[in-house]
Amino acid sequence: MDAKPLFLYALCGSQRKVSTNRRLLEALRDHAPAGVTIEICDLIGDLPIFNPDREGAQTPEIVERLGAKMRAADGVIVACPEYAHGLPGGLKNALDWLVSRDEVPFKPVMIAHASHRGDFALAQLSEVLKTMSFDIVEEAHLRLGLLGKDEAAQAAVLDAAVRKGDILNALAKFCDHIRKNILDERS
Repeated sequence: MDAKPLFLYALCGSQRKVSTNRRLLEALRDHAPAGVTIEICDLIGDLPIFNPDREGAQTPEIVERLGAKMRAADGVIVACPEYAHGLPGGLKNALDWLVSRDEVPFKPVMIAHASHRGDFALAQLSEVLKTMSFDIVEEAHLRLGLLGKDEAAQAAVLDAAVRKGDILNALAKFCDHIRKNILDERS
């Protein structure tokens, strides 16, 4: 029996064009196994500031698009840097828009991090995701030290992670978790 194709939606906390976390998400996307599609969200920087008065019938169209992508996703990958010992504002804003919606409870999530630093942000991210009832897949956590390296050194770290299987193994663990839960729900 062929494995069910999976659609993973990736949220990048950094909006920089040359973000190391975006580069990590791109490596995950580019090395995803057959049958796994990863799309990197391009909506975060354009979301309006969360305001509960704009929920329901007043929800902005861009928020509805984000919600639709989250609903369609079999799983979510989140990568973010640490800004001033916390989560980047844009990512937190995107998550705030999703808090009272029904797309994310029990949705599997994988955390990827492109730095040897950032434990404050990772702890906050985990707390926010748990509060939102995401299913954090701890065994799929991927952390690579790209921060502070030039482009060539970043490429070398990513190439080594591909060769050693770190990227594929993290994705395989995440996808296995998703497929197991999908099969369990159908049983």
